[in-house]
Amino acid sequence: MTSTDQFVEFIPPVASEAADAVHRAIAAAENAAVADKASGQLLAALSGDTDIERILIKAAAGAGKSYVLKKLVEDAVNHVDCRRVAVVAFQNRQLWPIAKALGDRLGKGAVTLLVAKGKSDLVPDDVVEAATVVESIKAVAQDTQVVISTSHKMSFDFGNTLKHLGAGTNGQAPYDVLFIDEAWQLPHHLFDPIQGKAPITVGVGDVGQLPPLEIGTNPWRGDPGFNPYRAWPTNYYGDAHTFETELPAVWRPTAEQLPLWRAFYPEWAALNCVAAPGDRSVDLGPISGLAAAVWAQVASGVPTLLEVDGLPDAEAADIDLPLVEFAEQLLEDLFSAQFALVRARTDDTGTPTGEWESTGPGDEPDDTLVTLLATRNQTVDDAADAVERLRKEFGLTEKDLIASTVDSWQGQTNGITLAIHPLTGAAQLDEFNSHFGRLAVTCTRATHGLLMLARPGLDELLNNAPARPGTPFGEPGNRHLPRQTHQRILGAFARGTVTVEG
Repeated sequence: MTSTDQFVEFIPPVASEAADAVHRAIAAAENAAVADKASGQLLAALSGDTDIERILIKAAAGAGKSYVLKKLVEDAVNHVDCRRVAVVAFQNRQLWPIAKALGDRLGKGAVTLLVAKGKSDLVPDDVVEAATVVESIKAVAQDTQVVISTSHKMSFDFGNTLKHLGAGTNGQAPYDVLFIDEAWQLPHHLFDPIQGKAPITVGVGDVGQLPPLEIGTNPWRGDPGFNPYRAWPTNYYGDAHTFETELPAVWRPTAEQLPLWRAFYPEWAALNCVAAPGDRSVDLGPISGLAAAVWAQVASGVPTLLEVDGLPDAEAADIDLPLVEFAEQLLEDLFSAQFALVRARTDDTGTPTGEWESTGPGDEPDDTLVTLLATRNQTVDDAADAVERLRKEFGLTEKDLIASTVDSWQGQTNGITLAIHPLTGAAQLDEFNSHFGRLAVTCTRATHGLLMLARPGLDELLNNAPARPGTPFGEPGNRHLPRQTHQRILGAFARGTVTVEG
């Protein structure tokens, strides 16, 4: 599809510097200080020394919020005035790693994972080994310290929950603290039935999280009196009974990606990166031509956008098989090069240990090596076909290469992201393609490299698109003008254009 002697020159990003950034132990210590402060607020509330009812911990993508959540859970259950806590999330797969980690820390008998009837067999073996798995509230041991479940499951039958488990130390509700992971993903109709199960609620999450998908039109969206879209963003800001804070450092990205992260959270007082320049790299084997130029740029750690001209027409703006095939060719070249992701190992304080870790295809890492992302299901179907061909060609597993919709991949981490830009081929900005959360998830999954593909015309689209309000009531973050938001994000990318042949 492309000439082997083609070459592309990349223009450095406009927002290319974060000269004031701190890294490694200094950056990690900022998050630790916030976690300690939040813990102090929680323990004081449990003791009755304050009237705090809610603690909201806002985090950027990859800030280590799950680590903070688990620390707070452990601190709570070790408090003399706490008998039992609940941990809730929107999806089962969010709960599995939490259940395993808490079970490892507190013991299997102390942690119970409550799943839907008939779903126990879906729980991974390592989670079953670490935590007690049950399918009904009546099967939960009365002396368990942590009950973990989805918001859907936890909402059932308040009366039986209280009757079976008894009240917590608070004397009225079955749990003393209700923890919510990925809190900004939870809508009111799922939050309201569970908030009364504990007198204190702790919400931890990414304010750039995509909201839950709604079926049909939500007639209440935008109603200042009743907004079921998200439970958290506006209801409690400035409330005297709510403690709010931000995690000011991110663990996931390369140092070179930090300007992109800052572009997504421009209103934050500070945002730093634990990885320092040089701590992450991609070791490329034999590779030549266009692929060599593209993957070398990605390996620099700087977010990269490649606009591809000369392709056959797409079926629609968001159904673009030729562009997916171009992505497949780049991935074929990458896996042919026998690449490896390299990182400096650090301890829990962000301090390098002096050891280096190299992970390549076949090593079965915790996080997927390469993820191919798109927004629409049809495009992801085409991407999945491409991934299946590449898996057969190179003997790859899902840990080496996977395709996914952006919505399904939120909350996940991978080494390299190759994504189809949500606005490619679009004639206008609409609520779906310009959604801040969808772009944020696309851009913030990668630990080593980000490559975005698009057809030419993004600048013209954004320059000519009429300004319009883009913030549904209650949506968090700085995204009031989608056009300007997208332009700011593009300014953090190194950019190049190539014209394919054939």
